[in-house]
Amino acid sequence: MSALMRWDPFRELEDVSDRLNRMFARPAVRTNGKETLTVADWVPTVDISETDGEYLIKAELPEVKKEDVKVTLEEGVLTIQGQRRQEKEEKTTKYHRIERSYGTFLRSFSLPDQVNESGVKAEFKDGMLNLHIPKSEKAKPRAIEVKVG
Repeated sequence: MSALMRWDPFRELEDVSDRLNRMFARPAVRTNGKETLTVADWVPTVDISETDGEYLIKAELPEVKKEDVKVTLEEGVLTIQGQRRQEKEEKTTKYHRIERSYGTFLRSFSLPDQVNESGVKAEFKDGMLNLHIPKSEKAKPRAIEVKVG
């Protein structure tokens, strides 16, 4: 006699959602106008803001070591890539759920034409990667004095 299991429609939906997330979490990246698939296992979340002088990209990279992060800028495309390593499993530890993603990550951003690529700075602290992208002098707003004639 086999044991009957109660059907849980929400668990089934969660399984389907997990499979779709894994399938679509591999972003496409443009290189030289061509689209290529990456092997990224997860995608960090970012905030992008703008002031008069610069763009700021803040990427959340919790439990990622500085040496596992690489930032490149090539032909107007800024790329953040790296790896978050999973802790070694202990024989005495019993995991009930693992929801965080591990492995390689990648995000790419096309930069506007009016940025100073040579002035890009990256800071990494407390799991946050801050990329400061200064605007070129042409892009900065300037006040024009209006004279009364």
